[in-house]
Amino acid sequence: MADKNQKITIDPQAFALAVLGGNTQRPDEENKRYIKRQLTLYLESTLLVQDFNELEETSFHLAKTKQRNEILEKVIERRYS
Repeated sequence: MADKNQKITIDPQAFALAVLGGNTQRPDEENKRYIKRQLTLYLESTLLVQDFNELEETSFHLAKTKQRNEILEKVIERRYS
């Protein structure tokens, strides 16, 4: 399990290629239809990972900000206690 303080970043292209690797052409599927389906999967998976990475970056910064604020609160409490 990853440390909650460790940011996870996924390579969009590697992820998309992995998705495509598991998507074989159906026996009765025309090449053009298969290629369109592959392209759609590639684009959707790339965009999905980019969205994930942006969300992860935002969450990571928010977590760091929260930690910093908690530490500052403790310092202030000790200083004025």
